[in-house]
Amino acid sequence: MALLSPHEVYVQLTPALCGHHPEVAMQWLRDAGLLVHLMPELDATVAFSQEGGRRHKDVWEHTKAVVRQAVPRPAVRWAAVLHDIGKVPTRRFVGPGKVTFHGHAEEGVRMFRRGPAKRIGFPEELRERIELLILYHLRGGQYDGGWTDSAVRRFAHEMGPVLTDLLDLSRADVTSKRPGKRQRCLTLISELARRIREIEEQDARVPPLPPGLGNLLMTALGLPPGKHIGALREQLELMCSAGEIEARQEPAYYVEVVRSRRLAEGLQVVAPRGLAGASAAE
Repeated sequence: MALLSPHEVYVQLTPALCGHHPEVAMQWLRDAGLLVHLMPELDATVAFSQEGGRRHKDVWEHTKAVVRQAVPRPAVRWAAVLHDIGKVPTRRFVGPGKVTFHGHAEEGVRMFRRGPAKRIGFPEELRERIELLILYHLRGGQYDGGWTDSAVRRFAHEMGPVLTDLLDLSRADVTSKRPGKRQRCLTLISELARRIREIEEQDARVPPLPPGLGNLLMTALGLPPGKHIGALREQLELMCSAGEIEARQEPAYYVEVVRSRRLAEGLQVVAPRGLAGASAAE
């Protein structure tokens, strides 16, 4: 391995990690003494306890289980391999048998950039995707069933192109040996995925803003008709799709959003010909 270029390391390791028994390949790298050179950040997780010395909470064993359960796409498998490397420097003991890893996702990204991303020649797009998956790997598991539609939209919007990979990584990251807990976690992740699909389908069928909103905006804000009303509607639509505000509410809700967030301030008001001249909203 020492004679291989970063690109060759990637080419040699990826098929093994995307195969049927990636955990065997990982253990072989460790036993052969190669892991400490290729990914010392991962090697440091061996026998590193996540919870008061309990062996089944070993980060290395957990990581192998996550990789084994992950769908065999390079981005998901590589992210599974590296998602918890930030736990080593962030572990803090806060009581008998209690451990915290605050900020380990962010630290994991920094470690990835300094180490594996330089030693392993990931294609650029894949490297960026792995980085995002490490950063966000906890987010899917934070869904508790109580999110509003707006919160679900915001989550999907923020995850963007890595959404599918992230949900698959979240499923793989469920390694609890308690059947009830495991099933609850997997059910919640599936529910989140279902809600995202349903909201996307609904948004495609039904406009996010109610009809007649333009007239109400003009009346409530004292604005003349013109392109500026369309600009306000467009801004409100973008806020709906990003999950910043709720979609399909009563018109008065959006008037209040415009007022409370001062969206009309500095708006270039251009009235149609024949009406009052142009001015700027106060």
